[in-house]
Amino acid sequence: MKSFLVIGLGRFGRHLAKKLMEFGNDVMVVDKSEDVIEGMASEFTDSYIGDCCNEGVLRALGVQHYDVCFVTVDQDFQASLEITSMLKELGARHVVSNANRDRQAAFLKKIGADDVIYPEREIAEKTAVKYNANNVFDYIELTEEYSLYELPIHKAWEGKTIGNVDVRNQYRVNIIAIIQDEKLDPVPKSSYVFREDDHIVVIGTDEDIKRFTEED
Repeated sequence: MKSFLVIGLGRFGRHLAKKLMEFGNDVMVVDKSEDVIEGMASEFTDSYIGDCCNEGVLRALGVQHYDVCFVTVDQDFQASLEITSMLKELGARHVVSNANRDRQAAFLKKIGADDVIYPEREIAEKTAVKYNANNVFDYIELTEEYSLYELPIHKAWEGKTIGNVDVRNQYRVNIIAIIQDEKLDPVPKSSYVFREDDHIVVIGTDEDIKRFTEED
């Protein structure tokens, strides 16, 4: 279990905090809007009303005690810069700030952000990849070249084993899991026999996986 501080409860900050709590972590949420905090009081056990551009507010929160501090202030980049800078000055262990553009990310890095995330861009890119390719159920970019994809099996594979279809040599991708009825079978054996509704989780280059999805 980890401890997290989430500053700014816009749509992204709210969803982030909820998910971190679902994972069983201690989560403190902070927003300068009393209405926002009161409206979410039933969802979070630890909350605080305060403007984190005020150093006194950050000191009161004891930012140095959290494993990760997230700065998810929407539509106010100046505030995001100030909060990120003060968090590092006050000894925060790891600060993650969100940005909308590369220029913003560069500034956040310069003043001490350990990581910068692009929520809107990442969602847009993931959505574009999913709907650009054929039959992509999910997609996670690992590097600029390699990604994970959840895909349906080719119809011709039904009743055959992983060894029979020889995916690695034919398509230059690796099957790392099988999903059947929402149950995950990690690292399946070569003797696994494909069924009609199987989904596969594969790793490979975007180019190789695109070629794979275009064949059936």
